[in-house]
Amino acid sequence: MARRSARSFVPLALLVALLVVGLNTWFAVAAVRSLLQSESWLAHTWEVMGQNSSIMAEVTTAESATRGFLITGSQPLLEPYQAVEGSLGGDIQRLKSLTADNPVQQRNSVDLRVLAANRMGVLRQVIEARKTLGFAGAQAVASQGRGAREMEKLRAVSMAMGNEERRLLVKRANQARHDGVTALFAVSLACVMDLLMIAFVTYYFVHERTLRLASEDDAERLAVARAEAERSAEEVRVLNAQLELRVRERTAELEATNRELEAFSYSVSHDLRAPLRTIDGFSLALEEDYAEAVDGPGRDYIRRVRAGVQRMGQLIDSLLQLSRITRVELACEPIDVGAIAQHVADTLQEENAARMLHFQIVSGPHAFADPKLVQVALENLLGNAVKFTGKQPHADISFGWDPESSAWRVSDNGAGFDMQYAHKLFNAFNRLHGDKDFKGSGIGLATVARVVRRHGGRIWADSAVDHGATFWFTLG
Repeated sequence: MARRSARSFVPLALLVALLVVGLNTWFAVAAVRSLLQSESWLAHTWEVMGQNSSIMAEVTTAESATRGFLITGSQPLLEPYQAVEGSLGGDIQRLKSLTADNPVQQRNSVDLRVLAANRMGVLRQVIEARKTLGFAGAQAVASQGRGAREMEKLRAVSMAMGNEERRLLVKRANQARHDGVTALFAVSLACVMDLLMIAFVTYYFVHERTLRLASEDDAERLAVARAEAERSAEEVRVLNAQLELRVRERTAELEATNRELEAFSYSVSHDLRAPLRTIDGFSLALEEDYAEAVDGPGRDYIRRVRAGVQRMGQLIDSLLQLSRITRVELACEPIDVGAIAQHVADTLQEENAARMLHFQIVSGPHAFADPKLVQVALENLLGNAVKFTGKQPHADISFGWDPESSAWRVSDNGAGFDMQYAHKLFNAFNRLHGDKDFKGSGIGLATVARVVRRHGGRIWADSAVDHGATFWFTLG
């Protein structure tokens, strides 16, 4: 009777197992879908902010072109204005479409369209006055101050839209973090429940096999027990295979999300180049063609503008390099890390011939890694050592294998840093020194960390202020 009851319990147990697995799968899929939706809203918010900034950049470009035409009367200088006049309406309409879900932004976009049209109308009056009345007439129209007032109103509306999107960005980022935690919890819970179910099934069948071996004496019953045990093992293997398949599917979904975020970062960085080129080009034109028409402080302002634009370009280049390192396929092969370090050191020595640089490069064991990415990492590490020893009369920089730590080591006698901020070292744009003391983009160590992690290694550092720094890293 007890054996019959146990057998009748098996279908019920399997039904419960299927229900539990199904509920776990549904919960995990719902959590991942919510995470993907949150990431999509984050990307949408960044797109709105970028479109808003692009519109203001277009109006500024048109304003700069009009001023250039007002000063010189040269018709080719109006080409940027004409390009903006043709595209501005469509860009504002796209911004309105992007914010169709937000009534506040819809009202702001209407105000933005009206103010932008007013500002372009004022610029058109100045251009027509320059063509018909000459420089003095155009200057009289421009000096009425209406254009400046319209531009201030336009900036205020654009700033209001930016503030609204930044508020939404904070809200949606918090939601994305919450959804990420929920998704992680859901996947973990599903894995734990599946493992418990597998353990229960395994325990049940092992227990059945033990009872049968204890109660059955003849060979036939023993053979039946073995067959039961084998079927149980097969069911466990099937459940394990299903669990592995679900884990792979969820991992693929998360990897797809990461690739979408990387592509978005690359697109944003790439699209920033056009307005930067415009600003740098017109600043260079002012610096070269109108240097005599501008006083000393004005020329200094122009130089500062160009320096800021060029620094922004360097930051974009560094960000794109970081993005490329994430996407590039690894081409691993046996390499001599010390030889690559020596090559990088020789290049740095040539580039800093006026400084007293002393490199000590000691070869270590060969590594199985991508030589191009390893060179990028060493260029950043040794380049940082050269930069942060810039205030030392004699810079001592060493590279070699540390047997005690089983890692490669880069040391210098430079400025060092406070170890309480060490957790910020390998994050992009987190700098521990001011830009006035040491120029840089804040991307170098983040790039090194990305290279090391892609090889399955780790990186850490030790330092003290004004007593140099040491970085260790492994490659798997």
